[in-house]
Amino acid sequence: MTSLSETDEREELLRGIGRIADEAHMEAFAVGGYVRDRLLGRPVHDMDFTVVGDGPALALKAMKKMQGHGWIVYPKFGTASFIWKDCKLEFVTARSESYHPGSRKPDVRTSGLKEDLARRDFTVNCIALALGSGCFGEVIDPFDGRKDIRRKLIRTPLEPDRTFSEDPLRILRAARFSSQLQFRIAPETLESMQRERERLKIVSQERITDEFLKMLSHPKPSAGLFILRDTRILEIVFPELTDLIGVEQRDTYHHKDVFEHTMKVLDNAAALSDNLLLRFAALVHDIGKPRVKRFVEGTGWTFHGHELIGVRMLKKIIPRMKLPGEFLRYGKKLTQLHMRPLQLIGDEVTDSAIRRLLVEAGDHVQDLMTLCRADITSGNPRRVKKHLDNFDFVFRRMQEVEEKDRMRVFQSPVRGDEIMSVCGIGPGPEVGRLKKKIEEAILEGEIPNEHDAALEYLLRMIRR
Repeated sequence: MTSLSETDEREELLRGIGRIADEAHMEAFAVGGYVRDRLLGRPVHDMDFTVVGDGPALALKAMKKMQGHGWIVYPKFGTASFIWKDCKLEFVTARSESYHPGSRKPDVRTSGLKEDLARRDFTVNCIALALGSGCFGEVIDPFDGRKDIRRKLIRTPLEPDRTFSEDPLRILRAARFSSQLQFRIAPETLESMQRERERLKIVSQERITDEFLKMLSHPKPSAGLFILRDTRILEIVFPELTDLIGVEQRDTYHHKDVFEHTMKVLDNAAALSDNLLLRFAALVHDIGKPRVKRFVEGTGWTFHGHELIGVRMLKKIIPRMKLPGEFLRYGKKLTQLHMRPLQLIGDEVTDSAIRRLLVEAGDHVQDLMTLCRADITSGNPRRVKKHLDNFDFVFRRMQEVEEKDRMRVFQSPVRGDEIMSVCGIGPGPEVGRLKKKIEEAILEGEIPNEHDAALEYLLRMIRR
């Protein structure tokens, strides 16, 4: 046992938890990600505690004494949490777990600290920090987690097949931690991930999706996804992405491997934005390409209409992954429109075409242009500069039209009730037809986007 440096800004909190545990005649330890990130010098937010005794009882005492809030308890699993200032504190009764084949739920029994650490996923998360007054700051590290932190290595504390079989979600967590921490995965652990990948099929989709989204939130999301590809886990988690791998080549005409291109786009998007929806859109924007690829002599591989196929695929993918409806609405829009800005390059592009894109993109215009920039993955700096200059030109045109015509949130300035009153008609298809004609006239630049001009246009239509 050794001591950690006592410079952590949350040290007084830790000492306070230790004193409360002493008074309750229990032992409390900070564990898991908190200790790992503290050793790595990474920012620490939430904190996990293992309690040799009654975890929820100690949590309740701590919350009352510290005036915390947001109490949540799961008595069956010996787990409770609350919020103190901006930090979530979670307390778990020290326990051991065992799983029956085919079961998602473990049999749980109370245990000592070392048994509790042994049930955890990776050695870097199996380190505990003692909080008792007589041993504060001592590190318990039975599986050499600190050594693996120094080696930048992801390794299981027990035999990896056993670790992954007991909780298959750890297979995804290994890839996620490797990506997040920029650690390599031990060879025997990596081999076990591939062997045990079928066990992921017993894990709920919600848990799988949660891990997948965490992977997308990292600075370089492709790192975890390449691991999933190489271990064939991606075939189970997101099979449509595996179809992007290995686009054929012929003679001197070829297209980049669409999977590798997508990974570059994803990393580019991550460098430009923290928006998880945008990163997901970058991941799926070309997902329809394998279904429409065609080889054209003199041109090479073409993927005409892949954006429309991608939209259809998302209608099945999003519900299957149990993602919120916002992912479907956003993903469909950016997937469908991601080729459009390319079509607006050139002096001959009309204001009408710009208006239509502004209307269709709505509030997501900025994100669409960010995705288009991320989609530039050429290794030729001159070509990259040319594409970026083209996008800057298009974006300026869009800003000019938007400022002039106020198109971003667009609908007919003459609403349905006014159309019915002016035309002397009741509700029905004719109202929609007239409203559509007004909107088309605005988009084509025949009339300005103003109420009086739109009303005059409606009156002219009636007089004809």
